[in-house]
Amino acid sequence: MSTAEPVKLTSLSSKGGCGCKIGPADLMQVIRSLPPTVPNPDLLVGLDTSDDAGVYRLNDELALVQTVDFFTPIVDDPYSFGQIAAANALSDIYAMGGKPLTVLNIVAFPISTLDKSILADILRGAGDKVREAGATLVGGHSIDDKEPKFGLAVTGLVHPNKVRTNAGAKPGDKLILTKPIGVGIMTTSIKKDQLTAEETERVTTVMATLNKTAAEVMEPYDVHACTDVTGFGLMGHALEMAKGSGTGIMISQGSVPVLPRVRELAEQGFVPGGTKNNYAHVEADITFPDLLDQTGRYILCDAVTSGGLLISVNPDQSEQLLAELQKAGVEASLIGKVTEENAGRIVVEA
Repeated sequence: MSTAEPVKLTSLSSKGGCGCKIGPADLMQVIRSLPPTVPNPDLLVGLDTSDDAGVYRLNDELALVQTVDFFTPIVDDPYSFGQIAAANALSDIYAMGGKPLTVLNIVAFPISTLDKSILADILRGAGDKVREAGATLVGGHSIDDKEPKFGLAVTGLVHPNKVRTNAGAKPGDKLILTKPIGVGIMTTSIKKDQLTAEETERVTTVMATLNKTAAEVMEPYDVHACTDVTGFGLMGHALEMAKGSGTGIMISQGSVPVLPRVRELAEQGFVPGGTKNNYAHVEADITFPDLLDQTGRYILCDAVTSGGLLISVNPDQSEQLLAELQKAGVEASLIGKVTEENAGRIVVEA
């Protein structure tokens, strides 16, 4: 256990968790300015559809899945921060249908101003999640930085014919989400001391939960597309799926699971900047119901850290998959469907 005096980690940075991401509009502008990548037949998934990880084929039976993710503190407890950062990075491997193999720690820490035991607790939390995932820590890199940051580079394995991408959804598919949203609004409220200990524990548990069980349960099903919901929010990642798949997506607003008190907190002004940026980026491509107010729209676009999987599954298998996920303890909900109409757009129904 740490011997350091308690430190409010979230006070040490202006943004936290996946809300640290460069906004989607700015990021796309930068990526568009890069020269085209050299074609490689073994690169199965690259930058083209803004997918969760890259996939490189080694042979007919094996492909590497690679991803990296790190951010500033999303909660104040160092051990929990390490758990969440690790779960978030590992999630990209699960979203691609892979199994995590090895990880590298990425550390930025003000070593001269914060007690070293805080960093030890962050690493301990991450290490416990890496072991839970069945992966192996093989090293890492650290720098001295005034803002603490932590994350992982993760390598996983997948069969080349079993890669799950965000670009294969088919009209008629049902959409299942495996974690509730509202994380960004709740963690912003943590920073402003607006949550009870029980509420903080609830959102921390959601973020620290691996998507391992959800990925294992969905593996034998006819899943056409999958992505994990993180910094660009449910609407941002669903829109990437719609555009990448050349389909439309319908989301039933009333079916989307939302953490407790999120609306109340959003109405009190605890909406992070990343959430507002997400809304501004996707607004033109989404048809919202007239009765859905601005707060409700922000919630659907809320910047999530370590969110659930958004699964596009054969409609004939959707109820069975949903039931099996729930039986396994996954907070899964059926939230919409894939449509042939409105290609590259989302329609939200009340």
